[in-house]
Amino acid sequence: MTPAPGGAAPIGQVAVGRLPRIAFGVGAIARLPEIAATHGHRALLVRGARSLATGGRLDGLRAGLAAAGVALVGEATVSGEPSPAVVDAIAAGHRGRGVDVVLGVGGGSALDTAKAVSGLLLVDAPVTDFLEGLPGARAWPGPAVPLVAVPTTAGTGSEATRNAVISERGPSGYKRSFRDERLVPADAVVDPDLLAGLPPELIAANGLDAATQLLEAYVSLRAGAFTDALALAGLEAVRDGLLAWHGDPDGPGAPAARERMAWAALLSGICLANAGLGAVHGLASPLGAQHPVPHGAACGATLAPVTAANVAALADRDPGSPVLARYAALGRLLARMPASTPDGEARPALVATLHAWSAALRVERLGRWGVTPDAIPALVADARGSSMRTNPVVLTDAELASILAEAL
Repeated sequence: MTPAPGGAAPIGQVAVGRLPRIAFGVGAIARLPEIAATHGHRALLVRGARSLATGGRLDGLRAGLAAAGVALVGEATVSGEPSPAVVDAIAAGHRGRGVDVVLGVGGGSALDTAKAVSGLLLVDAPVTDFLEGLPGARAWPGPAVPLVAVPTTAGTGSEATRNAVISERGPSGYKRSFRDERLVPADAVVDPDLLAGLPPELIAANGLDAATQLLEAYVSLRAGAFTDALALAGLEAVRDGLLAWHGDPDGPGAPAARERMAWAALLSGICLANAGLGAVHGLASPLGAQHPVPHGAACGATLAPVTAANVAALADRDPGSPVLARYAALGRLLARMPASTPDGEARPALVATLHAWSAALRVERLGRWGVTPDAIPALVADARGSSMRTNPVVLTDAELASILAEAL
C-alpha cells in the first residue's frame, strides 16, 4: 500500500487486471451498434425492465443494430438482483443459437445478469457450479461470449468488473460472485445521458454504492498507486455531483452532475476489481441475502458507522497504521478542508460528512427493511466474505454487531 498524499513516495509494484475498452461521454450510446459489430453479427440483448424504455431509444437501438449488420437473436428483460434461476433460464434459452455478442443494458443487476449469461452460453452448466463459497463450487472453464456493457445507473461499476453478483434471498440466502478475469466486459459504453430520469431514491442508493466502493478501495489492504489515483478522482466527482444531482434531478446543473457520477461509478468498478473492498460490502452481502435490503441502501446505512469503527479500531490496535493518514486525507477531500488541517480533525470530519450525506440523501435505516436486533448474530456470522478480507483492520464480531445496531 502506498502512503497517503503529502510527500514523495515510491510508486511500488503495480498490477492492473484486464479492463474493458471504454467509450465514455454524452452520446456514446450511438456507438453501440458499431461496437457490437466488431464482435460478430448475432447479438443477445439483456436489459433492465425500464432501460431504453423512453424516447424511442429501444427502437433506435434495434434499427442501429440492423443497419450495422447485427441481428438480435434474442432479448431478455430482467428486474431485481439476478438469482441462479433467472441466469440459468436466460442462458439455457439462448445456448446454441450462435450468439456472437451479449449486449447488457441497465443497472448493476442487469449488467451482472448479462455478464453471468455471457459466461454460461458456451458452458452447459448451472451458475451455482461456479459461485465462490458455495459447497461443491468448481473453477469455471470458460470461454465467455464477448459482452458490451451499457450502464443506465451510476453505482455498481459492473461495466468494468470481473464478477457477477448472484443472489438467493431468504433466511438461508446468499450473495455470491461468479468471478473470472475472462468475464470482464469486452467494451463499456458509458453515456451520462442514459441516467436522465432516475428518481432521487435511485440516485442516492446507486451514488452511495459508488462512493463506498471508491472509499473502501482507497483504504483497502490491496490499495496501490493505480487505484489510489482513480479512487481520489472518483470521490472528488462524487463530492461535486451526488448531492447536486439528487437535490435537483432535472435542473440546469443535472447534466454536469450526471456526468460526474457516471465517471465516479466507472472508476469505482475499476478500483474494486483491482484493490478490493471492505467491511461495508462485507455486511451488505448478508443484509441483501437474508433480508430485502437493496444493496445501495445497505451501503448508505453502514458507510459512516463502518468508517468510524475502522478508524477507532486502527487508532486503538495499530496507531502507526498509514491507513489512518489515508482516512484523514479523505476527510480533507470530502469535507473540503484545507490541506493543513491536522489528521486528528480531518478523520472526525470524514465521519461527520458521511453522516451528513446519508441524511441529505434520506437514506433509510435498516429497520425499514425488516432487520431487527434479533437478526444481528446471523448477519455477523455470514459477513466474513471476500470483501471483509481487504478491510484495513480485522473488526471483531462485537464491533460488527455494534455497527449493525447503530444502522437499525
